[in-house]
Amino acid sequence: MAQSTPINNRTVVLVVEDEPLQRMMAVDLVLDAGFDVVEAWSADEAVTILESRTDIRIVFTDVDMPGSMDGLKLAASIRDRWPPIELIVTSGHIRMNDVDLPARSVFFPKPYDTEKVTAQLNLMAAN
Repeated sequence: MAQSTPINNRTVVLVVEDEPLQRMMAVDLVLDAGFDVVEAWSADEAVTILESRTDIRIVFTDVDMPGSMDGLKLAASIRDRWPPIELIVTSGHIRMNDVDLPARSVFFPKPYDTEKVTAQLNLMAAN
């Protein structure tokens, strides 16, 4: 059963990353920043999670992933279907000037600066 508000009132972040070590590092970053985390290994899994939960406020996604869509298509889908959700997009293979991001999205190249990502998470959570 989906919850409309996290039990501890912390913002919920969905981390979408197919590489286990990268996902673990991103989850640790989000937890250390004081947020609750939900994990997905693909964009397809992320959509399934978003369809079943109403408490996710930020999605932190990699671009390159297996499945029917990559992180950029996921970000565009989220902006269309769940407009209030904030988006952080990251990649180790493409650069920001190569990316057409949806509105209110922020891009960080890998390896990303954890302090900058944490600051962005806090900024997004405050809105």
